[in-house]
Amino acid sequence: MTDRTEPRESILQAATQRILHYGYNKTTMNEIASDCSMSAGNIYRFFPSKIHIAEAMVRAFSAETHQTYAAIVGDETRPPDQKLKDFFRFRLERTFRLFERHPKLMELADFITREKPDTLAEERGQERLFIEQILSEGVRRGEFALAHPLSISADLVQCATLKFRFPHLWTTELLDALEIELERVLDLLFAGLKERQQPSPAQFAALRHKC
Repeated sequence: MTDRTEPRESILQAATQRILHYGYNKTTMNEIASDCSMSAGNIYRFFPSKIHIAEAMVRAFSAETHQTYAAIVGDETRPPDQKLKDFFRFRLERTFRLFERHPKLMELADFITREKPDTLAEERGQERLFIEQILSEGVRRGEFALAHPLSISADLVQCATLKFRFPHLWTTELLDALEIELERVLDLLFAGLKERQQPSPAQFAALRHKC
C-alpha cells in the first residue's frame, strides 16, 4: 500500500456515504473534504473532480460484483446453463437490492449514463468477458451451439438481459416479478443456444415421407 492509497480510500468511503444519503447532485467536494478532515485543496490531489469520485464508485461496485461472477464461472460443479442462470440472477438481485436500499443512487446512475458512457461501456465489456467464458464452456461441452462468433453471441445475450442490469432505470416492477420475467427470457435464450441434434437417417426419411 502506497502513502497515497489510504487517503484515497478514505475519501472514497466518505464520498460514498454522503452520496448514498444526500444524493450526487447535493454533494459537494467541500463537504466530502470536511467529512475527511481535509482541506478542499488536498482532496483534489486524489480526485480532480466529483466526476472522478463517481467513476471510482462505479468501479468499486463492479469489482465486488466481478468477484462473484468469477466464482460462478469457475465453479466446476455447475453446468454452463446453470452458470448463466446464476450469473444473471445474482446480477439482478444485487443491483435491485442496492437501489432499493439507496434510492439516491439513481442520481449517480443517471449522471454516469449521460456524462460518462465510456465508464459504463468499460464495465459492460468486463461483464461480457464472463459471459463469453460461460458460452465457450457450453460449446466445448456440446451443450451450446452458437449461431454467431463467440464475442457477438455474448453481446447479444447481454443485450437481451439489459433490462435486468439496472431495472430501476427501466421499470417499477418488483423483484419477484422481475425474477419470473428473467427466468422466461433465459428459457428463450437457452432454446436458441442448446445444441441441436441432427435427425437420424430413419427420422429424416420419415420427415421426407410426411412432406
